[in-house]
Amino acid sequence: MIDLRSDTVTKPTPAMREAIANAPVGDDVYHDDPTVNELEARVAGLLGKDDAMFVPSGTMSNQVAVRIQTEPGDSVIIEEEAHIGVHELGGAAHHSGVTLRRIAGTRGVFGADAVRDLVPVPHPALPSHLLDPFTLVCVENTHNAAGGTVWPIDAIRDVTRTAAELGLRRHLDGARIWNASVASGVGVDEYASHFDTVSVCFSKGLGAPVGSALVGDRETIDRARRFKHLFGGGMRQAGLIAAGALYAIDHHRGRVADDHANARAFAEGLAQVDGCSIDLSSVQTNIVNFDVDDAAAVVDAAGDNGVLMLVNRPGQVRAVFSLAVENTQVREAIEVTAEAIRASLR
Repeated sequence: MIDLRSDTVTKPTPAMREAIANAPVGDDVYHDDPTVNELEARVAGLLGKDDAMFVPSGTMSNQVAVRIQTEPGDSVIIEEEAHIGVHELGGAAHHSGVTLRRIAGTRGVFGADAVRDLVPVPHPALPSHLLDPFTLVCVENTHNAAGGTVWPIDAIRDVTRTAAELGLRRHLDGARIWNASVASGVGVDEYASHFDTVSVCFSKGLGAPVGSALVGDRETIDRARRFKHLFGGGMRQAGLIAAGALYAIDHHRGRVADDHANARAFAEGLAQVDGCSIDLSSVQTNIVNFDVDDAAAVVDAAGDNGVLMLVNRPGQVRAVFSLAVENTQVREAIEVTAEAIRASLR
């Protein structure tokens, strides 16, 4: 089986399993698990921030970030198909009582002018409390729904500079920041320097079994620890899973370039298939979105023949490359998918 449903389907390598088995552990609720503490210090250092907080999932990391930087009734700016707004089940409204204000982006990227146009600036004659309070802007890099596209660093600088001028805090959903960094050559610390908080994930391209981290200044992360516990994220001997994340950081960051190359080869192969439409310029990292007449039929037929993918919407299929896919499997994936597309047209 060639599993292209997501980069979350990776399994620990034998060496990672050994690191997990040998990890020293404590009680993370008391903040005395040495492996968790080492992971948090390592991630904070990599991203150039004071502190980091290990959590079970990227959704929790994002939701804590929203909660600690807003008050109920606030407005939060996101791109219209951002993970925070599409795949976190209304968490921002439920946990934080905020309204998500969506900007239509191009491949997940929006501009500073769009932020400025959305945030009201009252005339001196109008009391500011009569307008919706905007307090946070969120960027997603890479952008999942857009197909793993990378925010240009100049666009990030412009948006975050404008947000700061307007008095907004800035959060980066960097679940796949490792992919963005490898693809662009921009360091993860450079990306992070433009944001107050950053969420990073270990269980996607890096291949760890569990976990994400929220990074920021010490005061912000101290506040975040309260909400980690409130949201049910308090863990005990979490060093076992933190060890997988540490191993992934040390051994798997550079290899995500292999996933990008496999995604590109897959996309170029499908671009030659009648009945398949694909924008090759959108294939920037490890995710491939391609358009067909009947996405469900293609996914079902490919799955029956050993290639698992997901339906993005009725006319679009998503395939994601990861540590779970060898480069020798790409040709087979192309052939099976191409036949599934042809069969859907008969």
